[in-house]
Amino acid sequence: MPRLPADFLERVESLCDRVLDLTEALSGGAYPRRILDQISAAGTSVGANMYEANQAMSRADFVKCCGIAAKELSETIFWVRLVGRRHWIEPSRLAPLEAECLEVLKIIGAIIARTKGAPRPTV
Repeated sequence: MPRLPADFLERVESLCDRVLDLTEALSGGAYPRRILDQISAAGTSVGANMYEANQAMSRADFVKCCGIAAKELSETIFWVRLVGRRHWIEPSRLAPLEAECLEVLKIIGAIIARTKGAPRPTV
């Protein structure tokens, strides 16, 4: 049974697309391939884990998947900031992506908190 609103999942998908756009924009330069792979992996893992959470079989599994997504999103924020600090892309161009990452991270945090605080059904 799906637990997450479709519009939130679409927002996460869009965020993943934007992260891939970033790595594609950097792929033609002389940037370390390992860093580009890390950016792509962390950024797209957010979406994969939220989709997995949406199909979780238990509350604990749901929270675990959301928690992994939050950690991956935190890593993505680190990489986006690194790209800006290194001026591989102008920081002002990265600001909207970073802001969206932070907003989605707050939403995931709220989802985790709400789920952990929700009363458990009695059997």
